[in-house]
Amino acid sequence: MNKLFIYLLIIFCFIISPYSSAQQGDFVLAENCPPSFELTEQGVCRLLTRYQFYSSVQNKGLGGTRTNLPAHRDGFTPAQIDLGRYLFFDPALSKDGSISCASCHQPDKGFSDDLDRSIGITGKKVARSAPTLWNVAFVDKFFWDVRANSLEEQAMGPLFDPLEMANTPEQLLSTLRNNQDYQAMFAQAFPQQPTVELAQVYTALTAFQTSLISLNSRYDQYAHGYHQALTKNEIAGLNVFRSFVARCAECHQPPLFTNNEIAVIGAPEPAGRELDIGAEKTYNAPKLRGAFKVPTLRNITKSAPYMHSGRYDNLRDAVKFYNDGRGNSIPEGEEMLIHWHISEPNLTDDELDLIVEFLGTLTDESLTPQMPTKVPSGLPVIDEKFQLQQNQSLSSNQQVQMNQKKNNTAMQSGE
Repeated sequence: MNKLFIYLLIIFCFIISPYSSAQQGDFVLAENCPPSFELTEQGVCRLLTRYQFYSSVQNKGLGGTRTNLPAHRDGFTPAQIDLGRYLFFDPALSKDGSISCASCHQPDKGFSDDLDRSIGITGKKVARSAPTLWNVAFVDKFFWDVRANSLEEQAMGPLFDPLEMANTPEQLLSTLRNNQDYQAMFAQAFPQQPTVELAQVYTALTAFQTSLISLNSRYDQYAHGYHQALTKNEIAGLNVFRSFVARCAECHQPPLFTNNEIAVIGAPEPAGRELDIGAEKTYNAPKLRGAFKVPTLRNITKSAPYMHSGRYDNLRDAVKFYNDGRGNSIPEGEEMLIHWHISEPNLTDDELDLIVEFLGTLTDESLTPQMPTKVPSGLPVIDEKFQLQQNQSLSSNQQVQMNQKKNNTAMQSGE
């Protein structure tokens, strides 16, 4: 009789326990590193790439293929990376649970969102487009206007911007601390810290984003010696791209196809929008009026539209902008110090087409992480209402144009 009582008591406790194995089993964090990472003796993940066997970019010439990569972020545990994955896709990080980080950075859209300017929690377009997150482990300046110097600092922008996710530090902490699954997951990822803290949230999001590596495109296979990976036209496009006439590789340097710098190129705003001063505000430097971060061209065919404002909806028009001459789109009455690499190459239509064809070889989504089927909050992984709102926005261009001035909200974060 006593044995039966104890047996029933054990079953009862198992059912009601908030940390029962059945409940926790839904959200067990990974013990292994993502592909392309090696688990070290210290229990952290170290990135491995073929580029690490090459020497520095110095003395190799711009546009060289077998060059090393710049310094990068890694060294996070598998649990921290996996916790960041759940947080990234969980709408609970926003004020009302309507959008997640992945709402504007969708894996199947080049970790962007197919919009000229992203839509935040208010349902209105924000100031700028959502940049891709591929290879951010190698980036040391964040946002189009480079106002953040780390991924941890960058995370605070969209989380707490009233036009984006509109959360507050207090509410975010309350949401996570009152979720039993997240309590257990944070304890696994940060065993030395007894309670969930904001710094852990930023670290986990950083850990996940630095695992988004794209370095195995057909271009990379060509660069590593398999020349059959590219067609004759694609090789010709690469040669035009890195020629001293076109100068594309001056700023979009292989192998990352960015130089991690900012540049004033005079990209036009959409009709009806005021000039975005960009990094002039960040540095309080008039010479940087209209300066923006040089974006990576990795997976560029997946992340249209292009430029900070999404001005061009296709690569051909974006490439043509650079061929139309220095300052061809500077608004009347404005003065900009256009970057000296922006010239008037006078490329032919065929050469422009070849560049576009080459850019298609930079696509590599082989290490796309698995999207969670569910998240600890129980909310949709990428909110369905938000997706519907995006589709409606895309299909009502006339309405957008009519309300353009109304939607020209003050420049805040917007990415």
